[in-house]
Formats: sequence, C-alpha cells, structure tokens
Amino acid sequence: MKKSRGRTGRKRRSKHLQSFVDGVNCSHKPEYIKLKKWLKDRGFEDSNLRPAEFRETGRGLMATKALQVRDLIISLPEKCLLTTSTVLSSCLGGYIMRWKPPVSPLLALCTFLVAEKHAGQKSPWKPYLDVLPQTYTCPVCLEHDVVNLLPEPLRKKAQEQKMVIQELYVSSKAFFSSLQPLFAENTGTIFTYSALEWAWCTINTRTIYMKHPQRECFSLEPDVYALAPYLDLLNHSPNVQVKAAFNEQTRSYEIQTNSQCKKYGEVFICYGPHDNQRLLLEYGFVAMDNPHSSVYVSSDTLLKYFPPLDKQRKAKLSILKDHGFLENLTFGWDGPSWRLLTALKLLSLGADEFACWRRTLLGDVISARNEENTWNVAAKICHFLMEETQHALLQISQLKRSKENLKNHLALVEMLNLEDLKILQKSAEILCKLNMAT
Repeated sequence: MKKSRGRTGRKRRSKHLQSFVDGVNCSHKPEYIKLKKWLKDRGFEDSNLRPAEFRETGRGLMATKALQVRDLIISLPEKCLLTTSTVLSSCLGGYIMRWKPPVSPLLALCTFLVAEKHAGQKSPWKPYLDVLPQTYTCPVCLEHDVVNLLPEPLRKKAQEQKMVIQELYVSSKAFFSSLQPLFAENTGTIFTYSALEWAWCTINTRTIYMKHPQRECFSLEPDVYALAPYLDLLNHSPNVQVKAAFNEQTRSYEIQTNSQCKKYGEVFICYGPHDNQRLLLEYGFVAMDNPHSSVYVSSDTLLKYFPPLDKQRKAKLSILKDHGFLENLTFGWDGPSWRLLTALKLLSLGADEFACWRRTLLGDVISARNEENTWNVAAKICHFLMEETQHALLQISQLKRSKENLKNHLALVEMLNLEDLKILQKSAEILCKLNMAT
C-alpha cells in the first residue's frame, strides 16, 4: 500500500522529524528488543521511555509523552536489580561464603560480572550485559599520555584510583583461583586485570545507591550497590532534580521527576551536585556549563606566592592543615571560594598580625594590607592556572594530530580544560573588578 501524500502523510513526517531533532529512536535495535523482553519477563513494562541516541549526550532515554513535575519516570522491580543477593544465589554463592577472609561486596559483584560475561550465551544476564559499554572513559582507563594532561589534583586522584584497582586485582588472585571448579578454562585467563577493570568501572559508573543488610560472608565495607538495567541508560544533567529510592511497598526502585520534560525530549536524572572533575573521575564524562564546576588549587600552587623565609610559614601551614584549609580550595563561576580566600588571608598575615589568625578563620577583616595582598595573590594564582590550562590545551591539539587512536579520550580531556578555562577567565574578571574597587 502506497503512503498517502496528503496532509496526514506530511504531518506524520514532521512528527518523525521532531524525534530526529531531539534524538534518534533506537528501540528497534535487536539488543534493546531483547532487553525489553528480558525485563518484561521479570515484571517490568514501560511505556514512558524509549532508548535513543542523542547528539550531545550519546545513548540515553527519550520521553514518549510530556512529563510533568512529580511524574514517576521509572519503577524497576527488585527482580530486575543486580545486587549481592543475586551473586549469592548464583553458583558463586557457596565459594564466597566459604572464602576467608571475606570478600568485599564490590569484589563479589565484579566477580559475578566477569563470570557472566565469560559465560556468554549461557548467562541469564546476557540481554543486560549486551547493552553495557565494552570500554569506559574514566581516567583509570585512559592512556598515560592522556592522564598527564589532566589538571594536577584530578591526575593525582586518577592515579590513586588506578592503584585501588591494581591492589584489588593482586589481593583477589587467590580467591579467583578458588573458583576453578566452575570453569573449564584456567581462571587466570578469565579474571584478567582488564576484565576486573571493566567490571569495576561498570559498578563505579552505573550502580544506584541501595543499602543492603550486613552479611557475615562479606567484609565490613558497605553493601550499597545495585545495578539497574534500563534505568542506567538515564543520563545526568546538573540542572534537573529527581527523587530516587527503593520503594518497600512496591518492592521497586523508583525515580520521580521534579522537572518537566517535553515529548521526545531526553529524560535526565541528577547524579548529585558534582563538579566536572568528579564527573570525569567517577563516571567518565564532562557536563558543559556545569553550575557546580570548580577549578582546584593544589597546596603547591598555593605556596608558590608566599616567601619561603617567612618565620611563621610552618605555623601557618600547620593551622591550615589542622582546620582543613589545605584541601578543596577552588575557583568557581563566582570567583575564588571562601575557603581559598581564607587560606590566602592566613598566609598573608604579617608578623605583627599573626596573633589574629583565629579571626581570619572566622572571616574577619584583619587589615587593608592583608586584604590587598589576598586579592593580589588570588589573581596571580588564577593567571598561573589559566596559563597551565592553555598549555595543556596546546599539548592536546598537538597530540590529536599525532595520535588518532586517542582522539576520543583527548576530546574529553580537552572539554574539561576548556570548561576550566572559562571558569578561570570569569574568576579573573571578578578579581580584576575587585582589585579596581579596592
């Protein structure tokens, strides 16, 4: 039957076009058809959302109707959630219960993911595993050259995170070997470092918070993870608010929106008021124009602008450390943070003013000289960080030309640095106006 070329045909096409403007519907793809059928078998049916590909955010969920404030976005039954209870009821359960010292809930989930992925067609979780990312863009997965281009505090955290995974891998080798009776192949070829890294990133980037009772077969680390198939396709936006929790009455994990969403628009949730460095570290992405974003000042950068021969320098540093003023010192969209200015004020105290250090921590004005010095040093640090960021951006553009294989990773780090530069430029303007006013 030929399609009508009349008004209804045109109307239908424009409606279809609308969905392309917002995102491309992907619900016809085999992997999503299988996932929806698998979820339906476990008691989940959903008509509000459909998988789609969006230009800005990549894969996400599209609203099939306009959503209003307090609408239930999704209600995922307990049967669909992957938790430590799932792991214990699998063939791994007995091995975990017998193993001493007890494994952590995190390791139990990692082990389960690696084992199920290895099982392939035989895994009852295959429809979910098939839609999980095969690779991640968290700093732990980035090449050394790319990690070196991250801002210093983030670079340090990324290296610490890598150490955590390496230590987990080394300390778990004996436990992995104990699972040999379950596999025809050698466990060493199944539970590799890259397999564990993939599982760790899957849990770190995709789990929802869900408290489980403490069990003796696990170590004392909190058991608060749940993987939520389909629900984990929802992307983050810092500009939306949602209410998310496990509903004991319905035995489902529910998300309620506090924001409106138009028909065919992307449905967002908020992972928390995270800045871009935290988003990249924990989830492997950067949010543009993120209102929570900050540029961090390391203690080394902070001390660069104060005379090393200051007799009270050691005492000042000790005070800052004891009161927690050597960490989380930032520049934001509204200029230097109160914490950064307080640290600078204390370091700027003259020998004759040092006795007033307690008043500094309370935010009191000590003297015009102290204020002026504080603003001057803040401006110098801001300009130094701007130069560092511009230098990193130059290195990124050079690497992009020579290392085609790192293009996607470099684009991500470039995005972070561009956002940082915008924040520092805004802070520099604010500082310039303040300096002129004082």
